[in-house]
Amino acid sequence: MAEVRKRIEAQPQGEVFASRSMLALGSRAAIDQSLTRLAREGTILRVARGAYVRPKESRFVGKVIPEPQETVKAMAQARGETLLVHGAEAVLRFGLTTQVPVRSLFYTSGPSRKLRVGKQEVILRHASLRLLALGSGAAAMAFSALWYMGKRQVTMATLARIQEKLSPAEFCELRKSAQLPGWLSDLFHDFEKAGPNRSRSKM
Repeated sequence: MAEVRKRIEAQPQGEVFASRSMLALGSRAAIDQSLTRLAREGTILRVARGAYVRPKESRFVGKVIPEPQETVKAMAQARGETLLVHGAEAVLRFGLTTQVPVRSLFYTSGPSRKLRVGKQEVILRHASLRLLALGSGAAAMAFSALWYMGKRQVTMATLARIQEKLSPAEFCELRKSAQLPGWLSDLFHDFEKAGPNRSRSKM
């Protein structure tokens, strides 16, 4: 279909898109057929079932494959789902652990499922609206980390590390969230009350 090719040509290189996002251009069967044809001729690259990319080219490695997170994000967006970095990954990104998750994990507002992205298996786990209320930005990822660690592991030193990693606006968004469990809201209160004299003990 000429409409599909035109849309693909306007697609930024390296940006993953889902076949579902093309449905306004024709039937599912026609869209899939067109995308399969474009993939065979090398115009696009299939990175997962129902996900494609107009790949960037590198003189060193050839076609550059997007990170699994970008693929999963595009697929979730096409389904109208909220996607959030899983707590196990979030604690690593905030420097709260050195343990690297064995598998790629995400929280989703959609159903729990497994996706094959290239050679990797990505697991999406359905999460409550409360956990996903902040969306998928930096404040939301911090909330994911704190939620995952739980009451027994989160200290004021943990909050200090989070504060260092977030902008003032992001940290404010996090601490003022109505979704914080009572124990975390109380800890934020103690954290602010302590001010510069707050504990810097080990996490």
